[in-house]
Amino acid sequence: MAEADTEDAARPWPPPAGAYAEERGLFQLLQNMLEELLIHKPDDPIEFMINHLKQNNDDAPRICVLGPPASGKTTVAMWLCKHFNAIRVSQETLLFKEELRQTEEAKAYKERNQKIPNALWANLIQERLSNVDCIKQGWILEGFPENQEQAWMLQSSGIFPRHVVMLYAPDTVLIERSGGKRLDPLTQEVFHTTFDWPSDPLVQERLVKPEDLSEQEVSKKLLEYHRNFPEIFHIYQKVLKSINADQPSVDVLSQVLAFVQTRHRSAAPFTPRILFFGPPGSGKSLQAALIAQKYDVVNICCGQLLKEAVADNTKLGELVKPHIDSGGPVPNNLVLKLLTERLSSLDCLSHGWVLSGFPRDVEQGEQLQKAQINPNRYHTTFRPAPTPEIQARLRQNPKDEEENIEKRLNIYYSNVKALEDFYQDAFYVNADQDPYVIFEFIESCIIKPLPCKIP
Repeated sequence: MAEADTEDAARPWPPPAGAYAEERGLFQLLQNMLEELLIHKPDDPIEFMINHLKQNNDDAPRICVLGPPASGKTTVAMWLCKHFNAIRVSQETLLFKEELRQTEEAKAYKERNQKIPNALWANLIQERLSNVDCIKQGWILEGFPENQEQAWMLQSSGIFPRHVVMLYAPDTVLIERSGGKRLDPLTQEVFHTTFDWPSDPLVQERLVKPEDLSEQEVSKKLLEYHRNFPEIFHIYQKVLKSINADQPSVDVLSQVLAFVQTRHRSAAPFTPRILFFGPPGSGKSLQAALIAQKYDVVNICCGQLLKEAVADNTKLGELVKPHIDSGGPVPNNLVLKLLTERLSSLDCLSHGWVLSGFPRDVEQGEQLQKAQINPNRYHTTFRPAPTPEIQARLRQNPKDEEENIEKRLNIYYSNVKALEDFYQDAFYVNADQDPYVIFEFIESCIIKPLPCKIP
């Protein structure tokens, strides 16, 4: 009976089912399936869910690239398609590159210089996005929806983008830019006489000026865009990011990529398990305290935990005391026992925790893993400020002598590269700035899921 009591006391409670679900993405998987069920309302939900799991396409991109004329939608869409190996869908591809059931009907409107009805566009898009390549590889929808009615029609068809990129620029810039736009009829790539002229003479020879790019035509399209923009913004505001297109294309593409790689915050339960590590004087303790205070998680400093064990005269504390008194390192097995006991307590399991001061090397990190103490989603790492400034900051404390500071820094720098490799998905923070600026950045990393990883 006594052995059973001892075994129960050592077993974490509640069981780590939440950690298992987080590691394998079960919450997100269930959320995605539920969303698809509510959108499509299948007659046989079980069969539908089986087929959904077989598709294995929850991470495939579903992106809309919107913006006024000459804002660079085609450039961004084609670049994203190359980057993600996704399928580009635009007016041009729907009318001239696809054999869809209503393609000829849409072409007839175009030939008569009549506006293609919203319902016809929505039907073409729905049919194209239901093809196997779009389902498996994902899609980049360029220039759609153009108005509120199209957006509603797409939603009623079960088409919900995960990310909407909204490009913008001053009208004067767009009108000026549209005059230099050139199109490669062979590849459909867009170039510009001033900003992006191809180096290949063969490409230069076959470039053509689009027919509908007179200044009057562009101004007319801009007026229509500005009239429809607020309604589209309202519909997609939770998944939309506006990006300034009046800057170098490299900067635009970088900002677009950073956005579409983010995952939207899930409604799944989340218990933070946050790890801070960095050089002495980088502010780990302060940031851990700020996070713990704001989010009601348990703040655990490894050094403080050792001192408390000694002060409380626990059995482990008695084993730790000689090492503390001598100023030498405490053996890993003792530290790990203390941490395992503390992190398995009910408050840590229910509220989450933030840990600083451990691990200091890869061996300690591996021991944490073996003890099933794993930071989830966010391994926050401090990239050190310049060494002299760290030393100056530390010397404000009279207890720290220069020799000790140098020793601690040397230990840190000898282990940091291996630790960075061990925690490959760490976030890096410049510690040489205002503490509250640092806190805001760390907070943004904690409350948002990790970006998608590109194979």
